[in-house]
Amino acid sequence: MTRPLYHEASTLLTFTATVTDTRGGAVGLDATAFYPEGGGQNGDVGVLRWPGGEAVVRGTRKDKSSGVIWHEVGDVVPPVGTRVTGEVDAVWRWHNMARHSAEHLLAQAFHRVNPAFRVAAVSMRNAESTIDLEGDPTEADVRAAETLLRGTLARTDLELETPTVSDVELHRYPLRREAKVRGDVRLVIFRDAEGTPFDVSACGGTHVPRAALVAPVVVLRTERIRGGLTRVFFMAGEEAGAYLAGVYREARALAQGFSAPVEALPERVATLLADRDAQRAAAAALRQHLAHTLVRLAPCQDVNGVALREVTLDDVALLPLVLADVPPGEVVAALAPGGRCGIGSGREDVPAGELLGAALKVVGGKGGGRPTLAQGTTGQPDRFLPAVREALTVMRPAAGRPT
Repeated sequence: MTRPLYHEASTLLTFTATVTDTRGGAVGLDATAFYPEGGGQNGDVGVLRWPGGEAVVRGTRKDKSSGVIWHEVGDVVPPVGTRVTGEVDAVWRWHNMARHSAEHLLAQAFHRVNPAFRVAAVSMRNAESTIDLEGDPTEADVRAAETLLRGTLARTDLELETPTVSDVELHRYPLRREAKVRGDVRLVIFRDAEGTPFDVSACGGTHVPRAALVAPVVVLRTERIRGGLTRVFFMAGEEAGAYLAGVYREARALAQGFSAPVEALPERVATLLADRDAQRAAAAALRQHLAHTLVRLAPCQDVNGVALREVTLDDVALLPLVLADVPPGEVVAALAPGGRCGIGSGREDVPAGELLGAALKVVGGKGGGRPTLAQGTTGQPDRFLPAVREALTVMRPAAGRPT
């Protein structure tokens, strides 16, 4: 069994220990400050050094049956009995502690907004960490929890306590949720100067010694996931500060391009989006008018008693508009760049899909559609319009007869 020094002092980053076992590129020690992966938190990384050698610790994991914490070091393994010095990567440890403590504190803030917002799952594997909540919190609830926690961290000095108590004593503590373990239970408590706890949870992870060290805690977004849960994405501590600073720098550069202050960006963007939508609507109306004009200007020819207009386009976006603007009782065949082609029919006795299929059977290609409009693609665009005329020549419109 490995003595967990990280439980005795979460800020301990350097220690000495003895190698008790080795197995498949991993080292077991009699004591360690390396936290093993678990509870939604990453395992620690760092280095082990000994006289004449050293090894990078790439990850840590705990064997629950034996209690041994294995340090994954690869091919360079110190022999059993070697006295080693361990150094935990400080940046990695502090980032993970800030994420985990922030998860506890943010979950408590949600609980205080509404006790129905119970935590179903958590993940602190990445800077963008998550809490999955029951109770369907709204955007207003999310902002209320974020505001509550921000005020608490700014004005209340919450210190960490990590007592280990018997499960029969748990009723004395205001646990945010029921403990999942029995026997001796390690508690993580953030308590103010008067002794009032802000949050009490059963947890084996590492945490910051003071809650203020996780600030800022920022909710980035939420999304609905399976099981009716709401996933809350958040960042905390140094990682959140760096992220927000980067976002502000980019926002400031963007605002300078608009000759506006950062706080005016939403208004400027809203104006630009309104202008864009107006221009899109105007462009759509112009394209519709152009399609109408191109169809009406195309010569109308009689093919086997069918009034046929042929339109060649230089913009494929006009194809569906042209095919949908067929004069009553007529048929339009259109060809666009890239071999895109189609038929629009204003006659019930000349189904567009059937006519297109007959033409593509001759020139090769594929397509289909409704009786009034069909589109496709051909590798022989130069032959498409003649193939349409040929298909109309052999086609027998029902009863020969206009609609």
